[in-house]
Amino acid sequence: MIPKELLDPLPLAQDLIRCNSVTPADGGSQAVLARALESLGFTVTHLRYGDIDNLFARIGTGGRHLCFAGHTDVVPVGASNWRADPFGGEVRDGVLYGRGACDMKGAIAAFVAGIAQHIAETPLTGSISFLITGDEEGPAIDGTVKVLEWMREHDQIPDFCLVGEPTCPVKLGDMVKIGRRGSVNMWIEVFGTQGHVAYPHRADNPIHRLIRALDALTSAPVDAGSDWFEPSSLQITDIDVGNPTVNLIPASAKARLNIRFNEKHTGKDLIAWVRKTVGQFADSFEVKGIVSGESFVTKPGPMVDILRDAIIGATGVEPKLDTGGGTSDARFIANYCPVAEFGLVGATMHQTDEAVPVAELRDLARIYRGVIAAFQA
Repeated sequence: MIPKELLDPLPLAQDLIRCNSVTPADGGSQAVLARALESLGFTVTHLRYGDIDNLFARIGTGGRHLCFAGHTDVVPVGASNWRADPFGGEVRDGVLYGRGACDMKGAIAAFVAGIAQHIAETPLTGSISFLITGDEEGPAIDGTVKVLEWMREHDQIPDFCLVGEPTCPVKLGDMVKIGRRGSVNMWIEVFGTQGHVAYPHRADNPIHRLIRALDALTSAPVDAGSDWFEPSSLQITDIDVGNPTVNLIPASAKARLNIRFNEKHTGKDLIAWVRKTVGQFADSFEVKGIVSGESFVTKPGPMVDILRDAIIGATGVEPKLDTGGGTSDARFIANYCPVAEFGLVGATMHQTDEAVPVAELRDLARIYRGVIAAFQA
């Protein structure tokens, strides 16, 4: 017997919003979700890594395996001028307000409702799972990455994963993310010889060397883009010398940059390129890099078509297949299985008065139900 309240995404979305789960806190949100999933027949496994609560749940043992991935943690409330309690789950004039309404407790509730609607009418023939983390808005160290490792060890890797991030810029259904650019941050320090500005021949100005290196890095585009990605973007985010003295040539100069890159590169290769370029202008230097995620793309095919057709069937909207924007936990999932992202309109995510129209939330549940039905066929 399917609990009636789970057929509608609104009650569960409200219950989740009422949990104060500002990352890394859980606030009881995953317990709320676990109870809902267990009432539908899911087997729930709680996975805690460090200070982070995560959840894996599955129903079914055979057939094609569809996984829904998302996060219950939210960003801080921020400004205090909310028109409603950020953790109240209030509905006013047909709109649900609260932190996480669109990013992404609303999508989690919509997927649960989509499953409930499906199994209330149709026997389950395949497998459905949830990969839910409390670390997406945080460092993303003890969340999806660790759960995926557990899933691999326990033979739980799905055939396809759908991430419920708010992907739509204007109206529900207008965009599906089938890939993301990679991201790498780098720290550059160029060393010189300190000296008096009146005697530059006795010094070696590291600022001059650093400026020439940065000019070489930015004088031409990193690449011209590809079939699915726009050109990679290198942005200098900081230059720092920390020199309070007007007549002193400093001993070192620092810069920081970020590159958002397409599938023509790897983070490791870009770090090597920056290191080689800086080496053309400096004899003594350091370049350190951290790769936040590699680029990936799930090219159109049967699985993406299922999602696309479900969107068109429920909304009449033809979605754009896109790879822009920032990073998400899909960058980790792409290392294990094909993945795409689709969720609510993200216009208010992370903002004051984050909200989603209730009708839109219910339409999303219909879309997810269509995906589930087609995947089970």
